[in-house]
Amino acid sequence: MTVGAVDVAVVGAGVVGAAVARRLGRARLRVALLEAGPDVGAGTSKANTAILHTGFDATPGTAESRLVARGHALLSAYAAQAGIPVERTGALLVAWTEEQHALLPALAQQATANGYERCDIVDAAELYRREPHLGPGAVGALSVPDESLVCPWTTPLAYATEAVANGVALHRSCPVTGAERAGNHWLLATPRGGLRCHWVVNAAGLRADDVERCLGHEGFTVTPRRGQLIVFDKLARPLVRHILLPVPTARSKGVLVSPTVFGNVLLGPTAEDLDDKTETASTEDGIFGLLEHGRRIVPALLDEEVTAVYAGLRAATEQADYRLAFRPDERTMCLGGIRSTGLTSSLALAEWVAGELAATGVDVDERPDAVGVRMPNLGDEAPRPYLDADRIAADPEYGRIVCHCERVTAAEIRDACESPVPPADLDGLRRRTRALMGRCQGFYCTAEVVERFARHTGRTAPQVLGLTP
Repeated sequence: MTVGAVDVAVVGAGVVGAAVARRLGRARLRVALLEAGPDVGAGTSKANTAILHTGFDATPGTAESRLVARGHALLSAYAAQAGIPVERTGALLVAWTEEQHALLPALAQQATANGYERCDIVDAAELYRREPHLGPGAVGALSVPDESLVCPWTTPLAYATEAVANGVALHRSCPVTGAERAGNHWLLATPRGGLRCHWVVNAAGLRADDVERCLGHEGFTVTPRRGQLIVFDKLARPLVRHILLPVPTARSKGVLVSPTVFGNVLLGPTAEDLDDKTETASTEDGIFGLLEHGRRIVPALLDEEVTAVYAGLRAATEQADYRLAFRPDERTMCLGGIRSTGLTSSLALAEWVAGELAATGVDVDERPDAVGVRMPNLGDEAPRPYLDADRIAADPEYGRIVCHCERVTAAEIRDACESPVPPADLDGLRRRTRALMGRCQGFYCTAEVVERFARHTGRTAPQVLGLTP
């Protein structure tokens, strides 16, 4: 049994792999996108701090620095076209000690070296004018006005939806378990059979080192770095106006406080190196440690309700920079070691892949008939369907709220289930609609959401809940 034969197989449907599939799908190429998990963006991409970075604090001269800067411009433009929620709040990198304050000029110079020249240093008085709820004792900050919030779920879904619309074959729950070179082709082994392809693009995230070994390389090892985060209720949103960053260390960007495009406030992440690539559980020590950070940064935040806690795993390797490799003789490419900045750099990485392929003579020019997409809005900055009187008049289901915490309507659940890349489970539905992610975490709406999801997908409620096969 075979999955098929294509020109390019992209392994991994996280934000980077989906971006690559989108770009190559717009060319005259047969492309397959293989995802080990049940959904697009269901791994590392779903659990991050959701920031559209400028790259001001990247190490100058690295691939990450170059690609994040380019990606910021590309994703900013694409988000406007595709309807991906973006909120430009700006960031303040807060110095809490004189030693940290002394580092701010060098960080501003580093930003300039990275091509970002809009940073400026603000004193304590100006800092507290901008952030009146900031904890006592801050001595100043570096202002980064173009750091922005972005929806981490809509972004990979937009890429994958556009890829599918342009003919890319998306295979979910289809991990690559082996690879064999056969002349000018590769035969990739999957649980569904073999996939024959001319080129393999490894964008497998946490499993990128495993895929590299399948392709005959031992270049790096991914060590999952767990980041735990706390989500505070929407009533906490007035406490924070900007993304509040710490002075970074060599190991991590540190613990931040940030609004989200959904109206919540995030606190986190931690940075814990693990052995298990599936260990996404939160821990008591991790959460209490974050609360201590939050108590210093925005003390009033701890008086607010916690909506949820979650943890994501970043694909850390032995070096801080991205692990990019292009092997034209072997017809393989690797995009490994892409950590939290991968959301921002995704389109730039896709552009790099297309450029490298073009240099070997592969036709990656975009077809004149390639189509774009417009995604449903999940952000609070633009009107949601329940507020759109014309839309409700045309279809009353857009006025029938099912999830009251997040104002999700019956029509949005239906539309998600009927979309080109429909959800495979309730987690996927949540990422497409915001259903079940509000302050009650589904306590009041789960029954109706499950019933509607089951009806639209031809399953039973026990099947949706994973109680029966």
